[in-house]
Order: sequence, then structure tokens, then C-alpha cells
Amino acid sequence: MKRIFSIFAIAMTMLLSLTFTQPAFAEVSEGAKIFNNNCAQCHAGGRNNVVAAKTLKADALAKYGKDTVEAITLQVTKGKGAMPAFGKKLSADEINLVANYVLEQAQNGWAKG
Repeated sequence: MKRIFSIFAIAMTMLLSLTFTQPAFAEVSEGAKIFNNNCAQCHAGGRNNVVAAKTLKADALAKYGKDTVEAITLQVTKGKGAMPAFGKKLSADEINLVANYVLEQAQNGWAKG
């Protein structure tokens, strides 16, 4: 049942990401724009709407060994578990920008996210 829900959530996320886009503000970094357009449906504010325990908060990233740009880049590129791979959707530069954004936000407590 969890697997079916995860697949449904991913499908809905992908559908919504094709349908809606976030407004672009001049002060928003490129990493933030990429995150808002591809990740925020499941991870707004550093949360995880599919697997609640695996947030993008600093303590959870450390607990699951995802607290480096390299580890986040690998996760975004290849996906894992309920998270889809974005390696064919985003360029390596875009993935690097979003990985740096996620790590920066985690270190700042997602104050702006």
C-alpha cells in the first residue's frame, strides 16, 4: 500500500510540476528556482511529504548520510526509494545548483524555505 501511495504521489508531483510553475523573483537564486520548480512539491520548507522522517533538515541529512553536496547530487541524479531520478530531466549544473541550495538551506534551518 505504501508503494502504491508513493507511486501515486510521484505521478501527481510530476503532473503538477508540468502544470504549475513558481513565479520567478529577481532575488531568488538559480538553485532556489530549480528547487521550487522540481522539488518543492514534495520538499517545501525542507519537509518530505512522501516519507516524513527523511526531510531535508540538517539532522536528517546527517542521519542518512546526505549532508554533502556530493551525496545530495547523487540522490537527485539517480533517485532512490520513493524519490525519482532527475538526471535526465536536469543538467549536471542544475543538479549542482539545487544540491548547494538544499545544503545551504538545511544549514540555515530552512528559514526562508
